[in-house]
Amino acid sequence: MNLTEIRSFVQSLAEESGHIILAHYLDPSLEVEYKVDDTPVTLADREAESFLRKRIEKVFPEHGIVGEEHGSIREDAEYVWLLDPIDGTKSFVSGVPLFGTIICLKRAGEPIFGAIHQPVLQQLILGDNTQTTLNDKPVVIRKPSGGLDEAIILTTDERDARNRFGLETWVKLTDQAFLSRSWGDCYGYLLLASGKADAMIDPIVNSWDFHAMIPIIRGAGGKITDHKGENPLHGNSIVASHSDLHGEIIKALGT
Repeated sequence: MNLTEIRSFVQSLAEESGHIILAHYLDPSLEVEYKVDDTPVTLADREAESFLRKRIEKVFPEHGIVGEEHGSIREDAEYVWLLDPIDGTKSFVSGVPLFGTIICLKRAGEPIFGAIHQPVLQQLILGDNTQTTLNDKPVVIRKPSGGLDEAIILTTDERDARNRFGLETWVKLTDQAFLSRSWGDCYGYLLLASGKADAMIDPIVNSWDFHAMIPIIRGAGGKITDHKGENPLHGNSIVASHSDLHGEIIKALGT
């Protein structure tokens, strides 16, 4: 499959789904529901995913689709799309612009193309394992000038990090860092891949949350594994950083 064609297609998906999402952003009348796992969902999530699915099925009817809100079809297809219409719904409903749409294309189980679209800030990052661009300009993960003491470490929710790694371990790691912030969800990976942060740690993730991050981080020259340093596709956690810093983070997490 031609990745240039995919890139163009994903750009159009991002732009049009972004219009749907922005129509609901900061709307005081937008209702928030809670799923069985206590995560929020809104009409914006459902409408954006419905649009994405319809467009993909029209252009690539033989492809599979896995979406957070509307389930899965043809999961055993050679090509499968993973969709998270609003990654960071908690930020979205709180009026915080650190959310985004995640789109991933996998071939034979391996992520070959990933996208993060931030509609409020009009940022689109695309990665294909060999190159990553932000608004069509190549970006790379910055090389750390030192160790953890000079690093900016991001996560989505520190409560999850404390629960997964232990309070003492997490506090020791973040205290050692130059800066630790919860500029997380997909936006944390965008900051990392574009050279604005040094590590993104996600203690708990679903496939639609992070599979797109693999070609994005690798395309930007970074390393991405689970918190044990293993293949991220086989785990449910993520540590992404420059390779020079990665081993130090894995060791600090005690795995």
